[in-house]
Amino acid sequence: MPESNQLSASFRDPSGFLFTRDGVLLRQINRSYADEYTRLMDSGLYDRLVKAGLLIPHVEADQAPVQAEFVFKVIQPERVPFISYPYEWSFSQLKDAALATLSIQKRALKAGMSLKDASAYNIQFVRGKATLIDTLSFGLYKEGQPWDAYRQFCQHFLVPLALMAHVDVRLSQLLRVYIDGVPLDLASRLLPFRTRLDFGLLTHIHVHAGAQTRYADADVKQTAPRAQMSQNAFLGLLESLEGAVRKLEWKPAGTEWGNYYDITNYSDAAFEHKKQLVGEWTARIEPSVVWDLGANNGVFSRAAAASGAFTVAFDVDPAAVEQNYRQVKAAKEQTLLPLVLDLTNPSPSLGWANRERDSFAQRGPADLVLALAVIHHLAISNNVPLPQLADFFAEAGRRLILEFVPKSDSQVKKLLATRADIFPTYTLDGFEAAFAPRFKILEKVDLRDSERTLYFMEVR
Repeated sequence: MPESNQLSASFRDPSGFLFTRDGVLLRQINRSYADEYTRLMDSGLYDRLVKAGLLIPHVEADQAPVQAEFVFKVIQPERVPFISYPYEWSFSQLKDAALATLSIQKRALKAGMSLKDASAYNIQFVRGKATLIDTLSFGLYKEGQPWDAYRQFCQHFLVPLALMAHVDVRLSQLLRVYIDGVPLDLASRLLPFRTRLDFGLLTHIHVHAGAQTRYADADVKQTAPRAQMSQNAFLGLLESLEGAVRKLEWKPAGTEWGNYYDITNYSDAAFEHKKQLVGEWTARIEPSVVWDLGANNGVFSRAAAASGAFTVAFDVDPAAVEQNYRQVKAAKEQTLLPLVLDLTNPSPSLGWANRERDSFAQRGPADLVLALAVIHHLAISNNVPLPQLADFFAEAGRRLILEFVPKSDSQVKKLLATRADIFPTYTLDGFEAAFAPRFKILEKVDLRDSERTLYFMEVR
């Protein structure tokens, strides 16, 4: 019998869970969710959401369940090419995910349903759009019922967006610390006083935080019955949240790499030669998934994506990733996913037993990794030895396109201008010797009008 493995992140919802069998992703729906699933499908809500790109599509599968005593149905959802997390998203990605969640909730209400939760982890970027991937998120709506997911929406979406917009965009990394959402009381303390003059932020963060604190301190036995909320009031709440989210803005400027290609030392000939080689080598191997590590605003990611590969464009700089995502939206690109990632401190395994959210490495390996103009930052700025870099790249992908930037290059000279040169092996020969145990060189090309060398390699 084929082996079935329940996904480690799929255990909290008694309505069902995800599992894999022979590499196929499946979801068991339990009998306890039969009424909700039937309403979702029969009401037309599922079809409308899928058509709008707001819900991942699925087919009902003729597959044996994992827990036969509980099963109602087994479905096969479309598999997302790469699972990303909110602390890896740019400002506009998180904002679009928030607005998508509110749009889904409003559409659900019209069909007599409501989102049971509003977790940012239920959203992924599919074909360039924020899309709900949890088919079991919908519950039956009853008149007078408040939105159970209100606080979760605020903590997962509104709070981090407000902190990014009004304090510092890097505070999105609080979502990596607080994976159940940034606490309202913490956000209320961190946000500047002027946010109290904004009715939406005052209501949904500051007043909400105070009410939550009072409730936590109250004697549970003396608390009032659960408040009722008419459907009109419910819609008013959603409209208020949507208005608060839409007003939040962040301009991607003033950070390290946002204008990188405006200040780099590339000549036009070197730049075009590099783009040509990346496109040719990628097309030659026809990868399904490419990771561009140090993608900046995605110029070379797009050269790889032109082959048809789904390309994840990672960069440490929020401004570069924001610019990249805005370009994805403007051009309606479907195979490029920009994400924020620090290669010197990549996303770790998080959550219960460190198994709910996969680390960066666990989501690989990619078919092809691009490491263009990053090795000098890792080896010299961050003191990572070349053999360790070889190990890292070999674990990240099956093939590698890497740009070696020598000490004679002006960008490396800048790095060494304020520190001692303690890197005697950082040479072309030293690089090849360090990478030889892990990689076989397929091609090596000197870039035109440049002292840089582009390598096309394969893991041994």
